[in-house]
Amino acid sequence: MDALLFQQALDDASIGFDRRLVADVARLLSKSGVSISVAESITGGLIGSKLSQYPGSSTYFVGGFICYSPILKIKLCGVLPSTIRDHGIVSEAVAREMVEGVSRVTGSSVAISTTGLAGPSGDAVSKVELGTVFVGFKFKSETTVKRFEFAGNRTQVRTRSVNAALGFLRNWLSCSLERGLNDG
Repeated sequence: MDALLFQQALDDASIGFDRRLVADVARLLSKSGVSISVAESITGGLIGSKLSQYPGSSTYFVGGFICYSPILKIKLCGVLPSTIRDHGIVSEAVAREMVEGVSRVTGSSVAISTTGLAGPSGDAVSKVELGTVFVGFKFKSETTVKRFEFAGNRTQVRTRSVNAALGFLRNWLSCSLERGLNDG
C-alpha cells in the first residue's frame, strides 16, 4: 500500500508540474517569436492541445498533424515507406522524418514529433518494448531525436511523452533567449 500512495503522490505532483511546464512554454514561445508545429503519433494531439490552450497561442502555434497510421506518416510528413520497413514505425528514423516533414510543410522554425508504443500490449510489427518513445525536435536547420523509456500504463506513458517533449522545448527556448536567438 505504501508504494501505491507514493505513486499517487508522484502522479499528483506531475500534474502540477505539467501546468507550470505548459505555462512556461507558452510564455517563452510568445517572448521568443518562434513558430512551432507538431507531428504526433503516440501523443495523439496532446502536445498541440497544450500549445494552443492559452489566448494568443496563434502567434506561435502554426498547427500540426496527428499521424497515428503509417499511411498518414507517409502522406502528411513525407516519411519514406522504406524507413518504416527498415526501422519500424516506432523508431528514431521515423521520428526524424516526421519532424522534418511537418517543419517543411508548415514552414515553422521549431517542430516536434512523437512516435512510440504506449500499450497496454505490444504488437507484432513494433521492434521496441512497451514504453519506448522517440521525440523529434527540429530547431531551424538542426534536427535531433531523443529516445525515452517510460514505465506506467498507457495514459502515463503518453503524459510522460508530452512532458518530455515540452520540457526539452522549454530548455531550448530558455537557452535561445539567453543567447538572443529568435525566429528571424
